[in-house]
Amino acid sequence: MVSVSLCMIVKNEEDVLERCLNSVSNLVDEIIIVDTGSTDRTKEIAARFTSLIFDFPWRDDFAAARNASFAHASMDYCMWLDADDVLLEADQAAFLALKQTLDPDVSVVMAPYHTGFDESGRCTFSYYRERLIKNHAGMGWAGAVHEAVTPVGKVFYADFAVTHRKTRPGDPDRNLRIYQAQLSAGKPLEPRHRFYYGRELYYHRRWEEALSVFESFLSEGRGWVENNIDACCHCAYCREQLGQPDAALAALLRTFAYDRPRAEVCCELGRWFFQRERYGQAAYWYTLALACPRDDRRGGFVSPDCYGYLPCIQLCVCHSRLGDQKRAEAFNELAAACKPDDPAAAHNRTYFQSLQ
Repeated sequence: MVSVSLCMIVKNEEDVLERCLNSVSNLVDEIIIVDTGSTDRTKEIAARFTSLIFDFPWRDDFAAARNASFAHASMDYCMWLDADDVLLEADQAAFLALKQTLDPDVSVVMAPYHTGFDESGRCTFSYYRERLIKNHAGMGWAGAVHEAVTPVGKVFYADFAVTHRKTRPGDPDRNLRIYQAQLSAGKPLEPRHRFYYGRELYYHRRWEEALSVFESFLSEGRGWVENNIDACCHCAYCREQLGQPDAALAALLRTFAYDRPRAEVCCELGRWFFQRERYGQAAYWYTLALACPRDDRRGGFVSPDCYGYLPCIQLCVCHSRLGDQKRAEAFNELAAACKPDDPAAAHNRTYFQSLQ
């Protein structure tokens, strides 16, 4: 069985750290905590779980801090978590099973990261992240923000997921501030970070600046296919905010130049036509979304609702507006099968019953 060092960087996490460590402390063989300047009870809580607590002066560089935490690891693999992450009970069992069966030749274990949830707690946004990295194999973190490890060697896709459970908002300006400091210092951003810089500008509602960054990123032709597709979608969002609906549609269609349709893009196209009451065309795109295969391992951002619930509930409305109530009701039942407690589906059921 392989051994695992949990390597965490923390700062003022007294509200969530114990929850995180309780979910994982019995699964790992070593816990390393690197504190970047806590002024609360974070280190006191960490000391209940480990004596391996180290200070690291924060310098606006997440990769540097994570590499510092990995440097203290002594086990076969390094595992990273943020303080507001947890492993749910089923994922704890899957993690233990993985430890017992993992081929020691594996260099990187990729695992789903669940970061968005609906009101019932179902995952609505996820993506694979490098979660276990073989120790002393020459891999390290890169990127002051949105840091990542580039996998080398044998990669294994695991079944256990890490669940991100925020309890409070973070600093919404931090990432943008770090990127702009790098640019002010004359440090050019690599393609991946230009993509994320565009997203940060978008989050700050700086539509024209974000659009310029995304268009420049795409024109260079050096981006990863998943980032290219996402950048096209964000160009569309910016165009809509700038009052350019036709250009927004063109940006969504541009995604097909990079790869086959994604359900997420098809749902966006369906939304574009739906908002203009062009229900037949909207239904076409929502139907295509249902035909798109879901492949989380391609590494992009995944919205699970786009592969079932969302197109079905929208097809219900589209066919109802087109006058086909029987077909609309059938799609409503498919949506309800995806989310049995969905209030929209329950409301639609009442409506269809009233027509009988």
